Amino acid sequence: MALMPGERPPPATGDSGLPTGATEPETVASAGGATAAEPVSEPAGTAAGTGGDKPDRHPFDPRAWGIWQRPKKLVAYLLVMETIAASGLVYAFSVSDAPNGLDWIRFAILVAGATIHIQLTQRQEERRRSRTKTVLIDLTAVWIFPAVLVVPVPLIVALVVIIRGQRWFTARRPAHNFVFSTISHSLAAAVAHLAFADLGPQDWTSLTVAGSLREFALVVLTAVIYEAIQIIYVGGAIAAASKSRPNATTILGSKADNVLEAVTTGLGAMTAILLVTMPPTVAIMAVVTVVFNRLAELDQLQSDVRTDPKTGLLNMRGWSESAERALSRTSRGEDSLALLMIDLDHFKWINDTFGHPAGDDVLRSVAEALDQVTRPSDVVGRFGGEEFLVLLPEIDPTAAELAAERVLHTIAALSIDSTDKRGDPTTISGRTTSIGVALFPRHGDSLESLLQAADSAVYEAKEGGRNQVRFADGSVSRRPRED
Repeated sequence: MALMPGERPPPATGDSGLPTGATEPETVASAGGATAAEPVSEPAGTAAGTGGDKPDRHPFDPRAWGIWQRPKKLVAYLLVMETIAASGLVYAFSVSDAPNGLDWIRFAILVAGATIHIQLTQRQEERRRSRTKTVLIDLTAVWIFPAVLVVPVPLIVALVVIIRGQRWFTARRPAHNFVFSTISHSLAAAVAHLAFADLGPQDWTSLTVAGSLREFALVVLTAVIYEAIQIIYVGGAIAAASKSRPNATTILGSKADNVLEAVTTGLGAMTAILLVTMPPTVAIMAVVTVVFNRLAELDQLQSDVRTDPKTGLLNMRGWSESAERALSRTSRGEDSLALLMIDLDHFKWINDTFGHPAGDDVLRSVAEALDQVTRPSDVVGRFGGEEFLVLLPEIDPTAAELAAERVLHTIAALSIDSTDKRGDPTTISGRTTSIGVALFPRHGDSLESLLQAADSAVYEAKEGGRNQVRFADGSVSRRPRED
């Protein structure tokens, strides 16, 4: 999975290359993959690992390297995994074929294409990086994956170093990020290449139909190996850097991210085919990747406009647009739907007791729970603060009540790993919710009127003792608690 650190442009730095002044988020590098933002506080005018009364250290002084400011668990993980990767690369070099003249020509073509792609999309990548809070899907697999398939290990590693070096100047992040991502990405590519070579690929210029099917299967398997090794490195780095339990989206990215990654790897396979059968046409892929990079940025912009950054759910704008379309379809079909407004009880107490980061963990966990207990056709969003909205199309009152009760009990059963105000591990559980339910067309014939009705029902649930489902007509759900 060719993932890149989701990093923001760096703040002003001192001689050490680390942020100076106020606390700034710094990002943990991954295997060409994902990062987890963690605060690193540096006194103004000091270098990493020094006190305020000590002189600045030269950036080449190992004691000034930013890696030592990371959590000890992460530092240990990076060093261990880099050692494993280095050992694996030594073995890969020892068993790989030496490059011949054709290999060098193919390598030069891939370097040229990758350089054109990177240089023409530098500003776009900076903007994508600055807007990404979890993982950023890099599009350079279009050039690295064909190398996995058609050139030997020494040239694969050289290509990764060249690409990662250029990306490093774009991201402008600490050197330990570059080292870890480069060595782990190189390992993934080298192992995938050795696996592909051991499977006995045929000459692509003289394939039969049956042979092409076999080669296609080999390419897919190679891509899986290539991605899996990166996922292991990425997931471990994020888990080691995180103070709370990371979720699947944090580690692997969203569904859209992974579709983008699959398309990018597929384009890499096409580049390999062109490189073997008609090398000059690889220039077309350079143009394609530049356009594709722009489309990826536009897709990210559209997603950012509609998505709540804290929970990953639709924000009010995105939810309203989707809900209006669902309501319009329901109106034309003379069906019914329900709107659930979900308010977390005593949420302020969580922030006051454990701190706002713990409150954020609760919001994210509730968002994940809502995603699990709702249908694909349901429209789930964050209303604001500790309130969530769920629009349930094509549902009758009884099913709406069951859905609301399911949400109530699911949230109550959550056990959320987080930290307290001192940063010590803690678990938050037993949280209750007040849920208001408005039915279309009984309680309103527009989205605005349904929201008002559901909001009134939530207030009635609060006044009635909380931890309950209340309909807009004042009735209270009396269904027994589920096990």
